[in-house]
Amino acid sequence: MNKLNRRDFMKLSSSSLIAVTFGGVSINALARERISLDDPTAKALKYVHESELEGKNCANCKYLQGEEGEEWRPCAFFPGKVVSAKGWCAGWANRLA
Repeated sequence: MNKLNRRDFMKLSSSSLIAVTFGGVSINALARERISLDDPTAKALKYVHESELEGKNCANCKYLQGEEGEEWRPCAFFPGKVVSAKGWCAGWANRLA
């Protein structure tokens, strides 16, 4: 059985923490282009920048990511793009459900 000494454990833990931290930052940094209504995925999901459905918008969808309160945020349905928090698409699912 291989024994992991304290020094090796600390190196492995530190490397993992750094990879997870910077990996998350780079994914978030890539998602800064606003989604276009002409985007094929946006069309397929009937995305709009401003929801007309009461109580249903990207801000309360469980697929919206990023910091609360930002006007444009990343969405799991549109990798590399950001959507309007006031928007809506057919993939909308209540965050509280």
